[in-house]
Amino acid sequence: MAESPSYDLLVIGGGMVGATLAAACAGQGLKIAVLEARLPVRAWPSDDIDQRVSALNRASQRILTRLGVWERICALGVSPYRDMRVWDAIGGGAIHFDSADLGEADLGHIVENRVIQLALWEHLEHCPDVELIAPARISDLELGERRAEVTLHDGRRLAARLLVGADGRDSLVRDLAGIETQGWDYDQRAIVAHVRTALPHQETAWQRFLPSGPLAFLPLADGRCSIVWSAEETRCEELLALDDQAFAAALGEAFGERLGDILAVGTRASFRLRLQHAQAYCRERLALVGDAAHALHPLAGQGLNLGMLDAAELAAAIARARERRRDIGGRAALRRYERARRGDNLVMLAAMDGFKRLFGNELPPLAALRSLGLNLTDRAGPVKGHLTAAAMGLLGELPPLAQQWAPPMPSK
Repeated sequence: MAESPSYDLLVIGGGMVGATLAAACAGQGLKIAVLEARLPVRAWPSDDIDQRVSALNRASQRILTRLGVWERICALGVSPYRDMRVWDAIGGGAIHFDSADLGEADLGHIVENRVIQLALWEHLEHCPDVELIAPARISDLELGERRAEVTLHDGRRLAARLLVGADGRDSLVRDLAGIETQGWDYDQRAIVAHVRTALPHQETAWQRFLPSGPLAFLPLADGRCSIVWSAEETRCEELLALDDQAFAAALGEAFGERLGDILAVGTRASFRLRLQHAQAYCRERLALVGDAAHALHPLAGQGLNLGMLDAAELAAAIARARERRRDIGGRAALRRYERARRGDNLVMLAAMDGFKRLFGNELPPLAALRSLGLNLTDRAGPVKGHLTAAAMGLLGELPPLAQQWAPPMPSK
């Protein structure tokens, strides 16, 4: 029987986080393979926008810039947002974040998920040390002392010194490795769609906290907004069953008509909301990144940003292991990645869950207290500045790819 093709690094899942990891590890002398179930979308009509978009913060932008793909992403289309306005539907408290307060050009960018994946995929196609295997799926996994081995649906077998599960919230890699998760369903769904409003979005990300869940309007470059409307399952079913005109009316009312009438509504879709955290990020020969390791409520749009930091931190751990002539798939190398990311991710998961529960409570005293807190924070410049910088990924211990960088001074 022929020996299985062998790699140094085998990434299961070639989406945004998995492709970022492969790109970050390319050029280090490793033999890399990326296995993805679906080929990326290569082209789309000029007026078409992906239903799934992400809010990329500055840390993610730095990572993508250093990998050499940010310019391509910008060419495909990004939508910077310079302000963020958040307010409570019950208590009326509000807070306004302005990029100018930090001396930044923007707070981040709204980018279609397919744009990010395509730019990364195109980059990987030009990396001689990266093999892209798609479309393909795994059906089994074995973790050995010296290597990991996967079986594909077509019977092929692939082996690697390090296997990375980047295959999303319902990760088969995680399940086959026997890694349990902790968390719970929110009994909510998020409705996503694109809408056109009577008033301009002002390059502002808007979010209104309703008792049933947050409603976000995210600015797009063509003047439309991408909405993310979280609500209980039964309410979502009702909203999805409405015709466009009735849905637009319900949406405008829920948003307090902050941007005037909803003039047009695109195709709607929804996904279930869950908090989930893997009990371990690593096994011998295995690491988890992105949604395979953690999933959180989308109210602050931090899911992809956390996954990008996972990819950058794991790439740094791999590089460090190689510099020290250590096994990249050994526990010593992988523990460094787990220590760096698991605690930070847990803090973010807990914070988002806390916000969700705080703003979902309709008790008048609590509503009054949280609105007071929003108003006081809005007036407290240093506190608000710290929150803004944290959300932009400008604080804390960041992996090298995400750190602030300045070109060296020219020699005299």
